Amino acid sequence: MDLERSGGTPAGEIVAEGDEATIKDLESPSLADRSVEHGEGELLGTEIDQILAAKMVIINDTIDEIGFTRHHWKLFCLNGFGYAVDSLILLIQSIISGQARLEFQPGYATGLTIAVYVGMLAGAIFWGFSADIIGRRFAFNVSLFVSSIFTVVAGAAPSWITLGLFICLSAFGAGGNLVLDTTVFLEYLPSKDQWLLTLMAAWWGLGQLIAGLFAWAFIPNYSCSDAATCTKENNPGWRYVWYTSGAFVFVLSVLRITIIRLQETPKYLIAEGKDSDAVRVLQEIATRYNRPCSISLDRLEACGLSRSSNNPSVGMARRLLNPEEVIYHLRGLFATRKMAVSTTLVWLSWLLIGLAYPLYNVFLPTYLESRGASFGQTSAYITWRNYAINNTCGIFGPILAGFMCRSRLFWGRRGTMIIGAMITMVFFFCYTQVRTASQNLGFTCAISFCLNIYYGTLYAYTPEVFPSGHRGTGNGVAIGLNRIMGIVSAVVGEAADTSTPVPIFICAALYIIMAIVAGAFPFEPYGKRSS
Repeated sequence: MDLERSGGTPAGEIVAEGDEATIKDLESPSLADRSVEHGEGELLGTEIDQILAAKMVIINDTIDEIGFTRHHWKLFCLNGFGYAVDSLILLIQSIISGQARLEFQPGYATGLTIAVYVGMLAGAIFWGFSADIIGRRFAFNVSLFVSSIFTVVAGAAPSWITLGLFICLSAFGAGGNLVLDTTVFLEYLPSKDQWLLTLMAAWWGLGQLIAGLFAWAFIPNYSCSDAATCTKENNPGWRYVWYTSGAFVFVLSVLRITIIRLQETPKYLIAEGKDSDAVRVLQEIATRYNRPCSISLDRLEACGLSRSSNNPSVGMARRLLNPEEVIYHLRGLFATRKMAVSTTLVWLSWLLIGLAYPLYNVFLPTYLESRGASFGQTSAYITWRNYAINNTCGIFGPILAGFMCRSRLFWGRRGTMIIGAMITMVFFFCYTQVRTASQNLGFTCAISFCLNIYYGTLYAYTPEVFPSGHRGTGNGVAIGLNRIMGIVSAVVGEAADTSTPVPIFICAALYIIMAIVAGAFPFEPYGKRSS
């Protein structure tokens, strides 16, 4: 397979196939240069190959010309399903782990947390790289179905080890969705609507809410309380949570392939050198929704050939297993010094949030239970009711963040992340001084709301600052680093006492660092168009 990616034929020198003549010096300056000049609002216009940048200007102009349609609303919901499932699977294991431990009495209490993060790490890396190498469509159609099957099977696990295995496999399917969902949605969005990418993170909170509601419905009523007498027969509540969740994810996976038949995104096709396919996809959308569409294949071909390595005769498996493909996409994230700084800082942010988020959210049931006990609230019903209320509050953080991101008042994406991180830090410190049951619930709700302002914005910012041809890889590595720190948090949770305020202090300190890193990001997507 030819992996030469030198940038292809320069604009103004188009070589026809066969015996056709070579046409040179069409115009001066070149078509590529003029297109980039006209695309001054392009976020990465000077940071990527100029021929590819010129084509991206044309694609962005066409997407803006078509505007926002019902197709985009469908994508908002269907990609949002992936967000919801990722958080659902992540939190279910923490919700049911206590009851599963009573039944199986394992030697390593946080084994399920490690299992879910290992699965999500593998999923983020696999689906992330595959998104750039073989396309977005395959993962979009398959990942939720894989997750649903193993989510159902996890409910029938006969032992702690097999439960961990099925949770890992379920998380593998779900773990790629955070990589794909933002990528697919962004690459179809008109530039003025890119703020919706932040708003889409509200689905993450919805997934948490659903997990909390399932727990509230089943665990208080169908659970044992004594390890000595706990059996499969008198402790079915946690299994019901898995069965119900698996059925829910299966329904979502079916909706993905019935409501919309996703085609590869135009920006991915352009990066792969498939100009004619990109034109066809955009023209089909415009025709379906009766929108103008002035793009033509001639305009794209006049810019030159941006990539000559795509070989349709090479199979999917061979491309996935080719290390040169992986290296190429990793190098593309460090093409210039500015992009290298941006990529490094984005990945660092995912490392930090990867430790802070699970230290709080994954172990939140422990905090609520220990604090509730100190206030005389020993009822499992109250614990899971508070958990559901807390997760409801998390839905609205990304909604506020979405409106903040589209306003100059809050300095765009970077300012929103700084504000979200700093406010979260304040509430973390305040939470250590909680003295009443009402304060306990109020401050956990405030923290859930505020940390999702930062988290939701980071989810949107990350794909925006990666070039389209390497977006899946950049996203996959970012989420992968996040999952690695989730594994670390599980080890910390095993070694430390999570019922004390110490993890809360650690989380507060991490959010201070995250605010500083956000201020150092070299790119600000506000008012710009992503490649």
